[in-house]
Amino acid sequence: MARILPRSTRWRVALFAALASAVVLGLGSFWFVSALQSSLEPNAGARASDKVDTLVALLNSGVAPADVPQRYPKGGGYLIGRQAADCSLDSPKRFSGDQPVQVYAPDCVIVQPFGLDDQVYRTARTKDGRYAVVSAEKLDPVGLETVATARQILWGAVPAASLFIGAVAWFAVRRSLRAVGTIRAEVDGIRARDLGRRVPVPDSGDEITELAVTMNAMLARLDESVRRQSQFTADASHELRTPLASMRTQLEVQLAHPDRLDWRRSFENAVLDVSRMETLTADLLLLSKLDADQPAGAGRIALADLVTGHVAARPPRDGVEVRTEIHAEPVVRGHAGRLERVLRNLADNAERHAGSRVTITLAEAGGQAVLTVRDDGPGIPAEHRERVFDRFVRLDDDRAREDEGGSGLGLAIAAEIARTHGGSLRVAESTSGAWLELRLPLA
Repeated sequence: MARILPRSTRWRVALFAALASAVVLGLGSFWFVSALQSSLEPNAGARASDKVDTLVALLNSGVAPADVPQRYPKGGGYLIGRQAADCSLDSPKRFSGDQPVQVYAPDCVIVQPFGLDDQVYRTARTKDGRYAVVSAEKLDPVGLETVATARQILWGAVPAASLFIGAVAWFAVRRSLRAVGTIRAEVDGIRARDLGRRVPVPDSGDEITELAVTMNAMLARLDESVRRQSQFTADASHELRTPLASMRTQLEVQLAHPDRLDWRRSFENAVLDVSRMETLTADLLLLSKLDADQPAGAGRIALADLVTGHVAARPPRDGVEVRTEIHAEPVVRGHAGRLERVLRNLADNAERHAGSRVTITLAEAGGQAVLTVRDDGPGIPAEHRERVFDRFVRLDDDRAREDEGGSGLGLAIAAEIARTHGGSLRVAESTSGAWLELRLPLA
């Protein structure tokens, strides 16, 4: 099917602007000419009514129609119709200057004349119904000429104004789209290696400026996402390479010297490396789902039951006590397994660095559920309180012990799960130890 409208936005806008202005100006011009012409009729109608009323009054006073012309200087201007053919006004009839008023007998059929644009007619009958009087009055010639002149001017002015408006719209859209063309060309030249480039922002302050600002914000997010993905891939490769290298070394040594090494001990070490790789792979898969905002089954979760159940099932660790302080029983909406994962990661992190005690507190504040996990360890330096939520980050110098350190994904996973649940995870101010605070909206 052929396109009726042009593909160009400039031409479409110009065409619609021209058509819309033609309709509006045409209707306005028609109303103006009609109003101007109708304003001529009241004066002529008043004069015709005066003549009719005067003649009817004379006829009502007993003056014969034949005597009426004597009262008008033009004389002989009254016609007393005796037959229908003499007095009918069924067809348009122009009154002459010598017959501005006509008187008809009762047997005449009087029909108001039509089709005569320059005359106004008024009709009246005497009290006894013997005579009918019809008066015609010409419209003001100057006014008629003004109406004709206005009509001629508007016939040419309306199309010219419509074309002018369409041309103005075409140039205005062309000027606006020039900035869009520049933005499009810049975006078209951006590749994966130069995501740091940005589109020019015009200083017009209009929607095009907002588009450029939004485009730059999108490019910034895309640049950050690609950067994080590249860093994530590099870190994941590095983390997986260590257990793989360990397994390969043990297997090669075992094959090279089967009689010198304890094969059971080598297999046990290999199982530990495989277990570490399995855990790391599961964490990476969960992070990829969280990054993609893949939905998980949601329901009403009683956090108090979640906390007490986790602590009760948690295996004890020598020298570290895990206690709970339940001050409220908030209910949130979310995925029970992922929220339990947040609690487990926070508790594992606190227990790994605690001196002797970990405290899990649950309360409500400001329409949110507040879960805090504190430990009495060395704490987190202020300059690292945002960095601890990055992926594969270990504060080995300050908190981590090499033989017990994790992969550096625990807090990153907890923070992402909190985000997908509409909440937040942060490191709160603390005078001793670390204090991590999870906030979730109430259901």
